[in-house]
Amino acid sequence: MKRERPAAKLAEAQFELARSYGVESWPRLVLACRIVDAIWRDDVGAVRTLVTKHPNLLNEMARAVKGCNWGPPMSYAANLGRNEIISMLHDLGAKDLTHALARALLQGEIETAHLLQRLGARAPREAIIWCAEALNDRGMAYAFEFGGEIGVDQRLEATAMTLETYSRYPKGKHRCLELLAQHGVELPDTPPMALHRGRLDLLEEHLRRDPDLPTRTFAHADIYPLSLRCHADESLAGHGTPLAGSTLLHMCVDYDEMDIARWLLDRGMPVDAKAAVDADGFGGHTALFGCVVSYPQLNGRQQDAAFAQLLLDRGADPNARASLRKRLRFVADESMHEYRDVTPLSWGRRFHGRELVSESAMRLIAERGGRT
Repeated sequence: MKRERPAAKLAEAQFELARSYGVESWPRLVLACRIVDAIWRDDVGAVRTLVTKHPNLLNEMARAVKGCNWGPPMSYAANLGRNEIISMLHDLGAKDLTHALARALLQGEIETAHLLQRLGARAPREAIIWCAEALNDRGMAYAFEFGGEIGVDQRLEATAMTLETYSRYPKGKHRCLELLAQHGVELPDTPPMALHRGRLDLLEEHLRRDPDLPTRTFAHADIYPLSLRCHADESLAGHGTPLAGSTLLHMCVDYDEMDIARWLLDRGMPVDAKAAVDADGFGGHTALFGCVVSYPQLNGRQQDAAFAQLLLDRGADPNARASLRKRLRFVADESMHEYRDVTPLSWGRRFHGRELVSESAMRLIAERGGRT
């Protein structure tokens, strides 16, 4: 006779649930949920009651997960601009002023940054790098003004981060690069850099000097200059569909530069211009492939398939074919994946990083005759 497995006890299930979140116990998970919820609701009284009853909360990660970069309760509150909570926690003895200031700058909470500075915090020089990761120009400007002397290394690392980050916010990126240029970083005078900066005036000048610019392809090092401390390893640059050997239009799609894309198409950019094919036979994809797999999906942008709409309206082939390979980093599966002879739709259907795939773009491409 088959023996039935005994039903799991509630305490065992609660423990397993807590551990699935990286928390040591069920009571600690409950406490983490309560403190985080109170901070989000900006409930000063509830936060005070919890911290008074559990003094260790002042110095522990608010989410109770080791290494959580949102930090203890005061730093967590700084992410959200909860100034009253910050002042109260400081009065109760919270010490994470520097980390809280860094989080405020990362999120662009400038009033909160000023408050923390009055409480004794000092912006670390590395803050400009953290702001670059989020493309937060307001935080970067504050760090330059109040962070003391920022050396060449930090400025170059911040520039590389601005170019290679997974974040997508074109206006913030443009302003970050201009800030870095104002503080001594020499940005190369190239078409890819003009695009990174959102400078149509510079692109216009490049087009005047080189009428064939719309069909030019650019190597990885052109898009991510090694002189600015960018990585030679293509997988460390935050993009979805490969950009090495691509055109400016391919770059526009991944970097969410809609205005520049329209400008290029209006000036003769072939909508189906292909990326270069490497020695192993990979490449040859059109910009439409980037509408399906790109980092803007991860950042909640392009969900309305606006880029796919633009390219298809301009005559993009929904069944162009190419062979691609891609390695994602800082994920569970960091292996190289190969996709041979795929269309934009089959590229999206088979791609291993689902969070980078735009289902809305795929639906639109299918409506326009795209096949897998």
